[in-house]
Amino acid sequence: MKKNTLLNSEIAHLVSTLGHTDEYVICDAGLPIPLHVQRIDLALTHGVPGFIETVRVVLSESQIEGIVLAEEFAAVSPECHEALIHEIHEEEARSGKSISIKYVSHEDFKMRTHDSHAVIRTGECTPYANVIFQAGVVF
Repeated sequence: MKKNTLLNSEIAHLVSTLGHTDEYVICDAGLPIPLHVQRIDLALTHGVPGFIETVRVVLSESQIEGIVLAEEFAAVSPECHEALIHEIHEEEARSGKSISIKYVSHEDFKMRTHDSHAVIRTGECTPYANVIFQAGVVF
């Protein structure tokens, strides 16, 4: 049995097969997922699993160099946005690497998901609780 934090085999496979700058999404329960993009559906019920706890576990086994967020996230859901930014700062401290943060309109965010390797759907019901991770390198 796998010893580290991430036990989900589909997410572990995704993380292990990403190349530098490849993108994937962790989203709330309502984000539309393009049909041609791999859907990793974790949602069980409203709020389970949560967005931040999913981000935290995925970050435990993946190196990222940037994130993309919808501009609306900070204004509409400030507590969840602040919690995500806190997790990103914690990851910067753990990895010793800077992580860029880019904001785009929600419509542009949804369009960008079409080029993602996968979308990890949580049970989160907080508006705009979505992030695109850009894979980094560990060296």
